[in-house]
Amino acid sequence: MSTFDFTQADSYILNCSTLLTELPVLERAQAAKDAGFAKVEFWWPFDGDPTPSPAEVDAFIASLESAGVELKGLNFWAGNMAAGDRGMVSIPGSQADFTKNAEIVAGIGERTGCRAFNALYGLRVDDSTPEEQDAVALENLAVAARAVAGIGGTVLVEPVSGADAYPLKTAADAAAVVEAVRAGGAENIAVLADFFHMAVNGDDVAAAIESGAADFGHIQIADAEGRGAPGTGQLPLREWIDRSFALGYSGQIALEYKQDRETAFAWLAH
Repeated sequence: MSTFDFTQADSYILNCSTLLTELPVLERAQAAKDAGFAKVEFWWPFDGDPTPSPAEVDAFIASLESAGVELKGLNFWAGNMAAGDRGMVSIPGSQADFTKNAEIVAGIGERTGCRAFNALYGLRVDDSTPEEQDAVALENLAVAARAVAGIGGTVLVEPVSGADAYPLKTAADAAAVVEAVRAGGAENIAVLADFFHMAVNGDDVAAAIESGAADFGHIQIADAEGRGAPGTGQLPLREWIDRSFALGYSGQIALEYKQDRETAFAWLAH
């Protein structure tokens, strides 16, 4: 069994794009540190802009360094998330911007030590066939893999809930994309197993762990229903995490739930 300590903040990666959202982006790393977390991850932190200025990138990295936290996960540009986008990987016409973004992501990774990079697949669109979108996705994912390979980075592919037009609903869906990219020659790509999204989508999470835990590139958690902190719902998160480690998972556990900062971390140290 794992020796993972479920009660200590410093055992986890804190997702600063679902938590601490009451604060400006550049204040969240310090707030995470103040709450006891030494490791953080972010969605793309530049308001949907694929190519932020060097000054904007410098300010983001400075916020991490000033807080003394490690960046352990970062999303590629995912479009305008606030407006409903859920990734640009499969969106026709995205390739030029995605390529530029991948270079910036790799640069942030090189400077911060981050090695895990989530590439949200994107929604199905009306003016392209699924086959056309999947071809774009393979192209963009190969670009992403090449961009971060030089720093030892891994591209992550995630099943997502809450958007019917998002085609990757289960771990098996994400694994099929990973295998297609690997067939094209890229090895540094893996499934991001978000136990909340998988469970809400009706995936058999326990079976997915049994068949794939050793190959998971990253695990994120939230409880269901509600996407709150562990213990606010009914998911057997401890059991799933322990089993993942027992089967060979060697990564980390990220908290990607949504809860007000006043109560978000009350479950820890209990």
